[in-house]
Amino acid sequence: MAWAPEVVPGSGAAGPSADLDDPAAGVPGPRRRDVTGPELARAAADAPTLEVLRLLGSGPRGLTEAQADARLARYGENTVAGRRPPGPLRRFARSARDPFTAVLLGLGLVSAAVTAWTTACVIVVLVVVSCALRATGEHRAERATAALRELVAGTATVRRREHPGGPPRADPAPREVPVDQLVPGDVVRLGPGDLIPADLRLLRASGLTVYQSALTGASAPVAKHPVDVPRADLDADDPFERPHLCFQGGSVAAGSGTAVVYATGADTRFAGTRVTRAGATRTRLAPPRRETAFDRSVHGISWTLIRFMLVTPALVLLADSVVRGRGLATLPFAVAVAVGLTPEMLPVIVTTTLARGSRLLAREHEVIVKRLPALHDLGAMDVLCTDKTGTLTRDRPILDCHVDPAGRADPDVLHQAALNSWWTLQLADPPVPDALDEAVLTGYEEAGAREAEVVGREPDVPWTGLVALPDHPADPDHPADHDGLAASPFDPVRRTSCAVVRRPGRRGPLTVVVKGAVDDVLDRCARVRLDGREQPLDAAARADAERVAAELAADGLRLLAVALTERPADTDPEAALDASALTLIGFVGLRDALADTAADALAVLADRGVAVKVLTGDLPGTAARVCRDLGLDPGEVVTAERIDVLDDAELGRLAAAHTVFARCTPAHKARIVGALRAAGHTTGFLGDGVNDLPALHACDVGICPRDAVDVAREAADVVLVSKDLGAIDDAIVTGRRGTGTIAGYLRITLSCNLGNVIAMLMAGLLLPFLPMLPAQVLVQNLCFDAAQAAFVLDHPAAGTLRRPGALRPRDLLRFITGFGLLNAVADLATFTVLVLMVRHGGEVDQEAFHAGWFTENLLTQALVILLLRTGRGVAVRRASTPILIASAGLAAIGVLLPLTPAAPALGMASLPIGYYPVLAGVLALYAGALTLVRRRYDRRRAERG
Repeated sequence: MAWAPEVVPGSGAAGPSADLDDPAAGVPGPRRRDVTGPELARAAADAPTLEVLRLLGSGPRGLTEAQADARLARYGENTVAGRRPPGPLRRFARSARDPFTAVLLGLGLVSAAVTAWTTACVIVVLVVVSCALRATGEHRAERATAALRELVAGTATVRRREHPGGPPRADPAPREVPVDQLVPGDVVRLGPGDLIPADLRLLRASGLTVYQSALTGASAPVAKHPVDVPRADLDADDPFERPHLCFQGGSVAAGSGTAVVYATGADTRFAGTRVTRAGATRTRLAPPRRETAFDRSVHGISWTLIRFMLVTPALVLLADSVVRGRGLATLPFAVAVAVGLTPEMLPVIVTTTLARGSRLLAREHEVIVKRLPALHDLGAMDVLCTDKTGTLTRDRPILDCHVDPAGRADPDVLHQAALNSWWTLQLADPPVPDALDEAVLTGYEEAGAREAEVVGREPDVPWTGLVALPDHPADPDHPADHDGLAASPFDPVRRTSCAVVRRPGRRGPLTVVVKGAVDDVLDRCARVRLDGREQPLDAAARADAERVAAELAADGLRLLAVALTERPADTDPEAALDASALTLIGFVGLRDALADTAADALAVLADRGVAVKVLTGDLPGTAARVCRDLGLDPGEVVTAERIDVLDDAELGRLAAAHTVFARCTPAHKARIVGALRAAGHTTGFLGDGVNDLPALHACDVGICPRDAVDVAREAADVVLVSKDLGAIDDAIVTGRRGTGTIAGYLRITLSCNLGNVIAMLMAGLLLPFLPMLPAQVLVQNLCFDAAQAAFVLDHPAAGTLRRPGALRPRDLLRFITGFGLLNAVADLATFTVLVLMVRHGGEVDQEAFHAGWFTENLLTQALVILLLRTGRGVAVRRASTPILIASAGLAAIGVLLPLTPAAPALGMASLPIGYYPVLAGVLALYAGALTLVRRRYDRRRAERG
């Protein structure tokens, strides 16, 4: 519940910074009462700013730590009660909704309907075991994912004081606080990309626009600004239209602001719209999840197999009715054959393998996988699109040059640029210092340090956190020695920043220093300074300046033009910010500092078969230079203008053939990613800014660094905890290893199952009795399923890690068809041997026949587990210990079960001793054939690339 103090009439109002929650503060605040969330929301919307601060017991300087702790203890964390994690029974029931499990249950009901109780019971056992294993695996995966999410929990920039009181103008330094620790009365600062952490009333704002689509459905950002006294005619029924209110669930599109929290947790409007009292309405925080490469692969494989499973019983019944005239008596056997084709362990293997891989990445490589199927998509990724700034380059540019309009080095240009940057940061007070301003100031500091070294004097105090600047040799008065009168930060519309300063202690003229985009600064200039003399900026002089700027930009530098003018001492400083008729004094060139590990990471990705595409909003020359510095051939740089005239198919072909795309808007990035996906590529996107959000939603797998803006981190599927881009390769390798494990399971399981089904269908037509009883088929299947659990602990061969790997239904069907037929040949050879060896008096001993085929089936399945693992030929000596144990256990069950007392209950009898040497010969021939065919398959696959 939100709260506010009640002001007793006649007692006076508490000041906005009264320490109402701190008994130790000694402030006799007024008597308080609790008010409901809606009451406080109305007050925050309608009351003047000072009244809202009084109600909240806060002020522009925020709360003290003691106040915040007291309120947190009383009103709880700033979290919205989400959907409760499902319990064991609900998770078990959810596992039963898997398509394979649903088909098994249907087959079990059919068995029960025809009173085939043994078959029905074994099917129930299979379903229970499969659902239990899957539910357990999902529970572990959810716990691991929840723990990993804590590592990237969001924070908010908050003003809090250690103690009450203090100097009146001593504002507390902003610091990061976990979002769930915010309380009513906290003063927070907002910047581009920040999520709105609670319901807020704006105190200050500069060019602030906010996305509210999570609450309103409108995709366009909404302008927000503080209103000291809200107008009475504002529509009270639509609070989202109120410019002075921001709501949890939104995010900052552009600009900055300072606001006070008036509602947290369950009292926020987001909590009220997320779930209604009927529990029927939920807010959509992001676009619907797109179908990824994993979804396409698994759905394609699943429904192909389900069709086979549904057709198989009909084929068995039809064939037996025509050839043997058994009719419905064969139905239990037909059901068992269909069950035998089912990869019941597929959901378990997939969930467990991906969860295990995600835990490994988090523990050893500092990579957090938020969505488990994204691990498969990482392994399948063959194109990685990436933003440039903050990913391939470091977050901060560095100073490269400072020249006059003729292109000659001029220290005074850097001095004036530093003057502009210093006072812009000081007076405009952005929530996050502008990277270009920091680069200018750092370059100014380094220039001063170099000069100090040359002349043999001690360097000045270095600039850190806007504390001091060194003297510059061109002018002993560094920026901190001026009086800053007014400043306007960089405006994306005007594309300039401006500072108005004056020499301290003087009543002389005001100096106006403007810094910004070349064209926009030139448009405000009337004169140019060359060789210390000013002259008119006529067409020829402007053309010369533009030529110098173009040459520098072509070399990949980011240019800022610097201009200045003077105004009379009595000029209003705020009016001077719009000064025109400036004098151009030169240009400051900055270049991107490369990320330390970017070049190595790009080389490794190329070796892994992953093509890298750079999508950036920067100029073509800047993007091309960065790529060349990283060892990436930029080729022809594609600009946004060319993209705009292409349809999606043409864009897909263009994107596949080119590497660098410049001047891209967020919509362009999303179009390029979508076109690559439509062309059949599995596409990842690496980005960290607000402008990367559409592309992060459009790709198969979104990746961002941990220090990305909040909205990018929420949208990404994978978060890199460290700034080491080499971690992407670790994630790709882990993803390919998981995909290889899943593919190996499918190949082995489906090859064995298909071979057994074909052999049983043919034997059923040739024998006067069923080749295996339904219970024997299902017990065999249960044993095989248990052995397959070892695949989770297997390590695929290195060959599977070299190229992108995906679960492709067509490739899988070709594989299982070929090896399934080979398995069927081995089964039919065993069938022939059995008919000859267990015949007594002209009649085949059915129980011995069943036992012999049961033994052979489990032994061949053990061989297949060893020999058909992904990317391996005859690899028994390289098999992992779990695989060896599983294979040995499966073989032991096949040999020993017919000899145990349980054999008669399953319709089996002991075999003649001479059968085993013959069976060994059949298995040896099968192993040799399997090895030769596998080598040929691997060779042809390598030739296809």
